Amino acid sequence: MEAARRKLPKTAWVQFFDAKLVATWQHLYFAVLNALLAFKNERNISKSVAMETMLYASAQRQIRKAICLMGVKCTVGDIAVVIIGESTKSIATLLSSVSKYVGKETDDAVLEISQEKEEGIREAFGITDAELEAVLEKDSVKEALVDLIIERVALLSTQL
Repeated sequence: MEAARRKLPKTAWVQFFDAKLVATWQHLYFAVLNALLAFKNERNISKSVAMETMLYASAQRQIRKAICLMGVKCTVGDIAVVIIGESTKSIATLLSSVSKYVGKETDDAVLEISQEKEEGIREAFGITDAELEAVLEKDSVKEALVDLIIERVALLSTQL
């Protein structure tokens, strides 16, 4: 992964996540959005957009805690990758390079919430039954869980 990062243009960022704690693409989308806004408003905690995205995705203020929670470790099976860049072409090229280095084809299914992931996400983000029930006006527990994760991602910016 470090080899892939070294080849990045200066205007592109790549961040790897343990996919078992990613609550759909929306979770990562809002983490990126909040990270970019933090840099724009000069309220960023970290020195890179990629690490700021990790902080928001994990809803943590400390880099060490964010990496421990959602970072890629040797035992991680599925990896979620966020690529932030200026052009669709450069992003597609980077995604191809990352897939080659990681040795796996892209598969958006790793972002979806399975029953197994649901329990892990709830535990990692401290989501209680009461919280889940409060937003269960959604069609499913999974949609309610995504909403709660996005809420935690957004709340991080209010704590800065």
